[in-house]
Amino acid sequence: MIVFPNCKINLGLYITRRREDGYHDIETVFYGLPFTDALEMVPAPETKLHMSGLPVAGDQTTNLVWKAYQLLKENYSDKVPTLDIYLHKAIPMGAGLGGGSADGAYMLRLINDYCHLALSNEQLATYALQLGSDCPFFIYNSPQLASGRGEKMTPITLDLSAYSIQLICPAVHVSTGKAFGMITPRPAPFALEKLATLPIEEWKNHISNDFETPVFTQHPALATIKQQFYNAGALYAAMSGSGSAIFGIFTKGQKAEIKTEVGFKEFYTDLQIATK
Repeated sequence: MIVFPNCKINLGLYITRRREDGYHDIETVFYGLPFTDALEMVPAPETKLHMSGLPVAGDQTTNLVWKAYQLLKENYSDKVPTLDIYLHKAIPMGAGLGGGSADGAYMLRLINDYCHLALSNEQLATYALQLGSDCPFFIYNSPQLASGRGEKMTPITLDLSAYSIQLICPAVHVSTGKAFGMITPRPAPFALEKLATLPIEEWKNHISNDFETPVFTQHPALATIKQQFYNAGALYAAMSGSGSAIFGIFTKGQKAEIKTEVGFKEFYTDLQIATK
């Protein structure tokens, strides 16, 4: 069986509180995009994880796909067999797109279907939370208003299919931990549950990503890319997560010609995947 874990972007992202457990409370809207990795598994004498595509830091024991397999194997040892697992990475890492989280969540879904475990989305989301704060989003994989660490989610009605979304992934790695260290938490300046009722042309005047100011200071090229989106007529542009990916939402069929000294990969909804 093969599945294609997709990435996400953040529409608005506020860091509202540093918690006693060391995590931060956030408010954001997660929105999935159709740019994907590939994940396949087949029966095998012993379980191995085979990786291709973009290089992945660490060994297989730290990979969320491997952790997802081990998690369900421990709980359903009589139903989950040994497998050859193949992960092809296309979603850049350290970009704020949730690619690793998607891989882990999709592995849970894949095993659930392949092994007929009959776990509900709610049960899968509970397992996914053990892998990472934003992993449960990829179980539901529909627009969600997220709070807490990112694990408390409420469905939000939002459809951007009438627009084109251009995603630039610069060759800049932003450490999520370091990015959080540069943030001063504050109350959310806009109620994101109202996002779907706000015309997209007004988003830039009401919603923002708290990570942009400190990250753009460290990496000015990212601010330049965002401004190029607006210069080309983007209705809304922002950084996703803690970066470094920058996206622009355009009238259908439009896009920006990005010029920067920083290498990048480009994804565009109307053209599927194109790379630079």
